[in-house]
Amino acid sequence: MKKDTALITAGRDKKYTGSAVNPKLSRASTIVFDTVAEMAQAGFNKNYQFDSSSQSSQAAEYYGRRGTSTTLAFNDAMCELEGSAGSYVYPCGTAAITASLLSFLSAGDHLLMVDSVYEPTREFCQGTLARMGVEVGYYDPMIGSQISDLVQANTKVIFLESPGSLTMEIQDVPSIVDVAKANSVVTMIDNTYASPFNFRPLDFGVDVSIHSATKYLNGHSDVMLGVASANANAWPQLRDNSYELGQCASVDDIYTTLRGIRTLGVRMREHQANAFKVATWLDQHDLVERVLHPAFESCPGHEFFKRDFSGANGLFSIVLADANRKAIAAMLDNLTHFKMGFSWGGFESLILPVGSAPAKRAQAPWKLDSRLLRLHIGLEDSDDLIQDLSAGLERLDKELKHARNI
Repeated sequence: MKKDTALITAGRDKKYTGSAVNPKLSRASTIVFDTVAEMAQAGFNKNYQFDSSSQSSQAAEYYGRRGTSTTLAFNDAMCELEGSAGSYVYPCGTAAITASLLSFLSAGDHLLMVDSVYEPTREFCQGTLARMGVEVGYYDPMIGSQISDLVQANTKVIFLESPGSLTMEIQDVPSIVDVAKANSVVTMIDNTYASPFNFRPLDFGVDVSIHSATKYLNGHSDVMLGVASANANAWPQLRDNSYELGQCASVDDIYTTLRGIRTLGVRMREHQANAFKVATWLDQHDLVERVLHPAFESCPGHEFFKRDFSGANGLFSIVLADANRKAIAAMLDNLTHFKMGFSWGGFESLILPVGSAPAKRAQAPWKLDSRLLRLHIGLEDSDDLIQDLSAGLERLDKELKHARNI
């Protein structure tokens, strides 16, 4: 089945939809049973999968925290899209990351974390995991197969994020996975950038693929949701530990994200086209020193992006040729179509002054200063976005010239 067709059909089995087009929105905390036998059957079938021997959703539903038929439809959809043995849903992307890590780490274990990782993940490593007695080592995102030099006897998990948060390095996923498998280490990846539409990590041997469904899977900036999908080896442990941690999500958010998945392919192609046009224009601008976009040959790891990914999206970063805090404020404060916000993946365009956040890295220090801006290109007309950025860069330039003349 082609990708666009899979997006339309995934999770839409008649057992979830009945005679409707979409799976039903089923809200429940308590699931009730008419007979002891029904309750026993539901308790036996706790695998977050619908019991195909019965057309009653009660056969799969056991308790509201395990999810209703709406949850099961979403889980089935993600399994189809990711090619996974199971998927678990969480109240946000960070919860999906932390629950996945906690499912496979214990006191005394060693975790290898990519140094370009999303900042809340780093904070979790430095906070909760440190208190638990988990040792965390950071590695250069471009390390590839040389990560074998960092694997210890107690290394239990290697965590990837590709492209890297903010600075967009693309990792050599197959090489790292080969090392992990040779050492019986679990691999997991934050795959939010690509979504299963542009990259399926489990096809490359990764054990757990994690998404902030808040972003492209939902696509409309009105939901907080996370999801982790695992292969057959990792799924039972991920499933059981996530349930023990009390992880669950609103079926309203799940239903909304299921609806968002139907247009994922259309949106991703439009985001990609818009972003590439805007990034190309910025790359030619005198006030822009560098564009960090996975589809650009100059981006670290571009060869892996070209080999492994089927497309890009609306997210990339730029490094300004010159800037100070006041000049950046002059540029960003009066933009028309770009607003400042910490998320991305919705239909709207966003811009974020990153500052020196990447300087916190341990193994791959960011050598540039506060001239880094992250952009998310939405579904507006690209010419309007370019005009908006052009006016902003003119304000930045004016402020810089004023500062030099003082």
